Amino acid sequence: MTNEFLTDQADYLEVGIHIGTKVKTPGMKRFIYKVREDGLYLLDLSTIDSRIKLAARLLSKYEPKEIVVTASRIYAVSAASKFAEIIGARLMTGRVMPGVFTNPNRDDFTEPEIILISDNRNERQAVKEANKTNIPIVALCDTDNWIKFVDLIVPCNNKGRKSLSLIYFLLAREFMKEKGLIKSNEEFKYKVSDFEAKTEIKAEAKAK
Repeated sequence: MTNEFLTDQADYLEVGIHIGTKVKTPGMKRFIYKVREDGLYLLDLSTIDSRIKLAARLLSKYEPKEIVVTASRIYAVSAASKFAEIIGARLMTGRVMPGVFTNPNRDDFTEPEIILISDNRNERQAVKEANKTNIPIVALCDTDNWIKFVDLIVPCNNKGRKSLSLIYFLLAREFMKEKGLIKSNEEFKYKVSDFEAKTEIKAEAKAK
């Protein structure tokens, strides 16, 4: 493990955290370092790592109850749920309804100070709501994501189960360290597998 990376580079490569899609949006172009022969764009590992650090640092400036995490895809829901549970943030899964951040008359109205988006393509309503009320937006963005209104982009594979599990594991661990709740990686009692969708893990085990 290098001193600069949050985890061994081999861990990043193993989960495909850098493997994007065959689509490249203008805003994500600067995070791409090459295209594979099969047409998939690859994201820069150093940037991914530094942005995860930066995201954890930014989120740690807020109290957990002030943070909302959104997730829509099944793999993201599992990973984001564990992250929210560990740090004490609020999780919103599925579609975020219009007015949830802007209409005080709604029963589910909430006023987060910052929002973490798992995929702004699927969670675009949450992005719109946050933008209307000037809530800072941190978003996990793949090569095909549009970045409008996003304040801090974390370039990554935001669709893969193992990739999302590692991302949210690292975000939770670094958040805890930034908050002073733990002093070292060794004090973080969770494993990357704790962030994975358990139903998928069981299905894979039966298939072997």
